[in-house]
Amino acid sequence: MNKLIINTEVTKGHISKDIQGQFSEHLGRCIYGGLYVGEKSEIPNENGMRKDVVKALKDISLPVLRWPGGCFADEYHWQDGIGPKETRKKMVNTHWGGVTEDNSFGTHEFFELCRQIGCDTYVNGNVGSGSVREMNEWVEYMTFEGLSPMSTLRKENGSEAAFPLKYFAMGNEPWGCGGNMTAEYYANEYRKYQTYVRQYGKQKIFKIAAGANAGDYHWTETLMKNAGQFIDGLSLHYYTVPHDWQHKGSALGFNEKDYYETLKKTLFMDELITRHSAIMDQYDKDKRVALVVDEWGTWYDVEEGTNPGFLYQQNSMRDAMVAALNLNIFNKHCDRVRMANIAQLVNVLQAMILTEGPRMLLTPSYFVFKLFKAHQENELLDSHMLTGEIEAEGVKLPAVQESCSLDSEGAVHITLVNPGLKDTQVVTIETNGLHPSHVVGRMLSGPMDGHNTFDDPDQIADQPFVSFTTTRHGLIATLPPCSVVHVHLAVK
Repeated sequence: MNKLIINTEVTKGHISKDIQGQFSEHLGRCIYGGLYVGEKSEIPNENGMRKDVVKALKDISLPVLRWPGGCFADEYHWQDGIGPKETRKKMVNTHWGGVTEDNSFGTHEFFELCRQIGCDTYVNGNVGSGSVREMNEWVEYMTFEGLSPMSTLRKENGSEAAFPLKYFAMGNEPWGCGGNMTAEYYANEYRKYQTYVRQYGKQKIFKIAAGANAGDYHWTETLMKNAGQFIDGLSLHYYTVPHDWQHKGSALGFNEKDYYETLKKTLFMDELITRHSAIMDQYDKDKRVALVVDEWGTWYDVEEGTNPGFLYQQNSMRDAMVAALNLNIFNKHCDRVRMANIAQLVNVLQAMILTEGPRMLLTPSYFVFKLFKAHQENELLDSHMLTGEIEAEGVKLPAVQESCSLDSEGAVHITLVNPGLKDTQVVTIETNGLHPSHVVGRMLSGPMDGHNTFDDPDQIADQPFVSFTTTRHGLIATLPPCSVVHVHLAVK
């Protein structure tokens, strides 16, 4: 028996909607064919953006989108992606497959996509192969309303109004593909580059420094010590890889041991956030600087017969469990984690959506985000899960994991994860005197390798959750194996 105790009168932080952010890179078929097909495509589109994909992203209330990379960001020169498309400069995408990038999707197209979705914008600038002047002029081009060379150029290219730029990062993974820099060197580069990211518009640009690779705590210490006063957000990258980087394993051809090892590795995210946050606390006791987990998710070997540089992989219930476990972790750390961006949005790594020509399907990970969207902009509630462990294939995991929040109307939202493959988990939920007038739930459940295909796109989807009974003190919920459950306790 598991017991969840919720103190509905005590809140512990604000859950930013941007924790459920997404990431889109010029990589494989994420942009081209996934999000953007061009105005002349026979696939239904609005200004080149796929209508089916945009609708799906609106349905999960996608809050913020990161672009253009990733590693691609540090070889992207923004002026190649503006002006008439037939005259835009072509380039070789050296990081991802060596394919030709025609730059038909650039700055204007990105902001148009975000306008259609209704999400905030997160742009990643080029430090690795760019210049301070180039970055400064890009920010001027995007955000300056008055008369200047860059604002005039933007208007000539069809946008009279400035673009709503909310987040801007200085480089990506400078410890690796973004320049193989030391922490000390990048800290000085960040200080210099961010100086010229001017605040032209009314909206303050939230400046993000490229942070650590997983457990590189020295990187965080160095950045906070040497540049912390200039940083609004510090990023963190951590991918869940079942085996190792040389033999990552298959997205579908896995066994129970692979399943449990994957979940064990993804739970390392909690330790990473805890330890990086502790370092940040030494230099920022008021938690002004956000921890931005702007690359996370599963990474497997690519699907057989696909371009190795396109990072195309299927998506199963195992990935859904990874997504749910991480989103609960982010909620619990919302005092420091104020944005996260799963990698990536369409057709790449742990994607929400897969496309094949005119066809589109929603992955199990998509439905997790659909369940979790109820937490957006809520207050994290003080909660305690009294649970045991499940032990399988030599791996120990908590039998049930959760997070709880309070929305603006006084309703309580609970997300519960049962990672076990064999047993149901009964959870007694005590709500500390709150007596809900109405309880409704939805869930996602299925076999560990359950997934959707273009021939059978509806095998895995969310459905009503009715396995609960109300009590004097709250309710009792029965979670099926390999499941994610959202329970909404209304008070009116």
